[in-house]
Amino acid sequence: MKKSKTFHNLILLSFFISVILVNPVAGYAEQKPNIVLVIADDLGWADVGYSGNTYFETPNIDKLAREGMVFSRFYPSAANCAPSRACLLTGMYTPRHQIYVPQGVARGGDVSKMRFKVPTQGQSSLFNTFPVSMNSVSPEFESLAELLKKSGYVSARLGKWHIGDDNQGFDVNSANGEPGNVTNICGTEERFYDDINVAEKLTDAAINFIDENKDHPFFLYLSHWEVHAPLAADEERIEYFRNKSVKWPEKSYNPVYAAEVEQVDISVGRILSKLKELELEENTVVIFTSDNGGLLSVTSNAPLRAGKGTFYEGGIRVPLCIRWPGVTKPGSQTNIPVIGVDLMPTLAEISSSELPKNQPVDGMSIVPLLKHESFDKERPLFFHFPLYLGGSGSVLPAFNGEKNYWRAVPSSVIMSGDWKLIYYYEYESYELFNLKEDISEQNDLSSTKTRVALEMLGKLQKWVAEVNAPVPVVLNHNN
Repeated sequence: MKKSKTFHNLILLSFFISVILVNPVAGYAEQKPNIVLVIADDLGWADVGYSGNTYFETPNIDKLAREGMVFSRFYPSAANCAPSRACLLTGMYTPRHQIYVPQGVARGGDVSKMRFKVPTQGQSSLFNTFPVSMNSVSPEFESLAELLKKSGYVSARLGKWHIGDDNQGFDVNSANGEPGNVTNICGTEERFYDDINVAEKLTDAAINFIDENKDHPFFLYLSHWEVHAPLAADEERIEYFRNKSVKWPEKSYNPVYAAEVEQVDISVGRILSKLKELELEENTVVIFTSDNGGLLSVTSNAPLRAGKGTFYEGGIRVPLCIRWPGVTKPGSQTNIPVIGVDLMPTLAEISSSELPKNQPVDGMSIVPLLKHESFDKERPLFFHFPLYLGGSGSVLPAFNGEKNYWRAVPSSVIMSGDWKLIYYYEYESYELFNLKEDISEQNDLSSTKTRVALEMLGKLQKWVAEVNAPVPVVLNHNN
């Protein structure tokens, strides 16, 4: 009896070994894919080589794009860093978590130029007409790290955080790559924009994390401080790009900015090399993107209109490429619009994780796109901004008619397929663009395509009501 049982076990063992030898993937069927998410800060849509730019040097990002799928219309849910990161990590639109802009309140302009009273930097409580969050995601909301932890993932967040004191479930964290350097205190978060070695230190920490967790599923959230101003880089690389810029006299490329872009690219290359060295690349999803559009004082987003802080394409459309070996087709591209809040349901499906039950998830999984399956091309995407934002790159008038005073005013945005409508509460008017025919948003079609405009406006107003988005109504009598 014992001999028969032993023989039976040997037969079973032989069968499983043969299956693994014939199909090695079968041996790892239960091992969930690792997830690496790399985010640049303020990197413009046109600032990577795969978009056609030959001044900036991004060979590693370009390689990732060639080996995976490029999303030519990716929108990180906001035009600034704090709200876009909050959207990405929680799967919720801005009215849900109430983060709309870094520092939390309207800034960058004269209060007298505002039509409405809104929460404003340096103003009295009279302007606190609706609640906003000072760059702090509530601990009650489940993050990507907490979602993946339920499925056995260990996680690390390295680099810029910008969304509050709570760690949101990450197991390992560092602001600059050094152990224990976590500075999350709301409003006083330490910045490392001018540290020319921070990208290298963060990448060192990322590689150590991968090494230490190579035997079980991990989630790496590597959030670079580059290419956010103030700009700083190695003098030798600045000189290299300064010499290179002579070949582009018609363009005013910033060599310091270019050197910072290169630093991000080198980081991506080191991560990819480590995954290959450890034989993890076939079971790792790698995602590269940016948190918002490029800042016009240091780069150009052409052919997109405007830049960071605005809700024109230059402010909200950014690079995105995803490599998922065995799933994404190398060299593939999609023009279907996707948005930052899609990331949570996408990673939930990739990791077989259960979505949060204590919060709405506004996005939808883009796994069908990654698998080249059918996907709703016309589903609406939304943005909401109830404040005012001035500063470099302003493109909108003040309510008194002064031109190019604001980057953003109270407004809501809807996209559906090729169409985009921006409604301005400030002016009680809207603009309509067909992005397929007019990527630069030069032709407002609101007066000629009235049926399309009114249909989209109706959907936008319905969404604003559903998410209880704050709409300014108290007039500012200081103007």
